[in-house]
Amino acid sequence: MAFRPGRDAKIVIIGCGISGIGAAQRLIKHGFRNVRVIEATSRSGGRIKTGTLGSNIVEIGANWIHGPSQENPVFRLACQYLLLDKESMSEENQTIDIGGHPPFVPNLFTSSGKKIDPEIVKPALELFMTLLVRSQEFHESGEEPLPSVGEFLKRETQRVAHSEWHGDQATKELRLALLSTLLKVECCVSGTHTMDDVGLGAFGMYKTLPGLDCTFPGGYEGLIKHMMNEIPKDMVLYNKPVKCIHWNNTYKQSSSKGRTCPVTVECVNGETFEADHVIVTIPLGYLKKHQNTLLKPSLPLHKLHSIQRMGFGTNNKIFLEFEKPFWDEDCEAIYFLWEDDSNITDVVADVKMAWIRKLFGFTVLKPTERFGHVLCGWIAGHESEYMEDLTEFEVLRAVTQLIRRFTGNPTIAPKQLLRSQWFHDPYTCGSYTYVAKGCSGYDIDILAEPLPMPDSGAQPLQVMFAGEATDRSFFSTVHGALITGWREADRLFSHYSPMSGQISSKL
Repeated sequence: MAFRPGRDAKIVIIGCGISGIGAAQRLIKHGFRNVRVIEATSRSGGRIKTGTLGSNIVEIGANWIHGPSQENPVFRLACQYLLLDKESMSEENQTIDIGGHPPFVPNLFTSSGKKIDPEIVKPALELFMTLLVRSQEFHESGEEPLPSVGEFLKRETQRVAHSEWHGDQATKELRLALLSTLLKVECCVSGTHTMDDVGLGAFGMYKTLPGLDCTFPGGYEGLIKHMMNEIPKDMVLYNKPVKCIHWNNTYKQSSSKGRTCPVTVECVNGETFEADHVIVTIPLGYLKKHQNTLLKPSLPLHKLHSIQRMGFGTNNKIFLEFEKPFWDEDCEAIYFLWEDDSNITDVVADVKMAWIRKLFGFTVLKPTERFGHVLCGWIAGHESEYMEDLTEFEVLRAVTQLIRRFTGNPTIAPKQLLRSQWFHDPYTCGSYTYVAKGCSGYDIDILAEPLPMPDSGAQPLQVMFAGEATDRSFFSTVHGALITGWREADRLFSHYSPMSGQISSKL
């Protein structure tokens, strides 16, 4: 069957997050005229979601530009749209290399209600950061002394603590307690229940970019609004959840006039959209939940297995506003150290009774002139998912009790609370991707493979895949999501490019 000219190919993009928006923008620039974006919800942005707490702008979803330097396309767009402050755009800020871990000025509180000097536990922090770097190096060396990052960190920290930390027992236990807290921090960074679920050999695939992580003064959604302004308004259809993607001409069509397309996107409301190519940009969490019904014919086994092997967890935020701060003026992060956590653990024994112990502490929203006195608490894993089921009052009561216990101040009372609930979001089913035990870069590559492949004999590139889970270097990031949307748009451009013939041999 002869293909129509590329510019007239019918392209449907599923999902109006930054990956889908980026793909649509790029396709328009390439001259494609028949592009449509189908979004399940009533808004664009996906996991970029800006909200308000009182008069403060807060990020319910994506928080930072990770690695704001010229290599980061999100940073370049933010600069182009003038969405950042001067400091974030400065040359100096772009050259700082933090290795993915911002150097926060901390306040440390213990479960007996004491504030402690960071110098006391500094050896524990230095040990943890050293081991974290070592954990990332196994990917390059091809070694994997243990299956998971958590097992490696726990084994090595216990070994050093028992052989090299001398002095009084109380100090040693505080340092061990900090190691548990730092493991919980890492659960939030990776978006996993426990670091025991994160594969050691694959952990170092993730690449960090230079630049000191920065935020959008006017909210991350400002980026989405600017990008959406470059897309024709009638190109995006909202409130249209997809039920099934029928590909390889499997959809029974009644008296269709003219050429039939190989793909039909069927929505929950019964509407259908024909396409030559569909770009799927939905989160891995949704794919995991609906992997058996989303495509017909169903996904090939190797693709299903890769989806099953990859990790997708929950990381939630709990924002609190206070009348006045209980933390120091220069404080950027508050860490809670449970003094009975000296056996180093990042999960709680009883989720219902002790979920709040998974909340490692807070980051302080800066600058104070903009935010007043607002903290952002972080909690990952099953404890985080359980928190979503509680009422706002129950969460506020638990967090207030926690802060009072650790500060030793029984009068502290947050003015108001706002939390995220990403696990129960029906179109996200969690937060972002991590490399689970038994998972490798090949699984990410397999997920990114289009269906069918160009050498299969069928019309190629019927179903294509984008989103942060399909980038082996930048999974879990906004820039990873954007890059993959561009990648699939470029793949279609190459496919229809006169230089590469009707079916590109380069793909």
